[in-house]
Amino acid sequence: MRKQIVAGNWKMHGTLDEVRLLADQLHAAAFHLQHHQEIVICPPFVYLMLLRERFLDRKEFHIGAQNCYTEPSGAFTGEIAAPMLSSIGVEYVIIGHSERRQYFHETHDMLAKKINIALQSGLKPIFCCGEPLDIRRQQAQNAYVEKQLQESLFHLSEEQLRQIVIAYEPVWAIGTGVNATAQQAQDMHAFIRNLIANRYHAGIADDITILYGGSVKASNAAELFACPDVDGGLVGGASLKAEEFIRIVESLAVKQSNH
Repeated sequence: MRKQIVAGNWKMHGTLDEVRLLADQLHAAAFHLQHHQEIVICPPFVYLMLLRERFLDRKEFHIGAQNCYTEPSGAFTGEIAAPMLSSIGVEYVIIGHSERRQYFHETHDMLAKKINIALQSGLKPIFCCGEPLDIRRQQAQNAYVEKQLQESLFHLSEEQLRQIVIAYEPVWAIGTGVNATAQQAQDMHAFIRNLIANRYHAGIADDITILYGGSVKASNAAELFACPDVDGGLVGGASLKAEEFIRIVESLAVKQSNH
């Protein structure tokens, strides 16, 4: 049975007091998740240990980082290494987010290295892929996403790939006012699953969790999560509002198992 996840990417938001308040509000909520469903919180690096300790008594909550470096240690001032993250109890790490690709010029090769070091360190990567608006307008999104997967993921063994969560980010639908439909999400998720089946086999494709990361909100979560190949969401801005995020998680709680 493949895992279903709502992951909150807090990005570069929140002072200590704001983070404590949000964590307290989430901690106070009563979730009715099934055994294969999880909540992952991805705060800025400086709050990882605080959040880890705050949610120790809540087994449905897991902590993730927003990035890691390509090397396990060294003279790389300002960077955070994957072994550091695993040593403080972090379980997940987002790799290849569209903002990292756009603003920090992260390449396919760099992301492949990050995937490798994350896996070696015992972390579960949430690998982001997705196309910008010009590619979608050319109807070239399938080839674009296929290249992202081939260059950064498909060097992995079957055993390694099973540790990966994939998040599809239609970059053209994030903060642009253009919304992706649930059918567009389902089509791409099914395409990604089929790529994995062709590269590996259908069994592993059925087991891989694929999240949707295109402006998930309480108002659209239920429709998105009802899609058979959408296994949850990577939530951005809505994860900073406790009530909104709780409603998104509740939309996942009623989703039936797909496998």
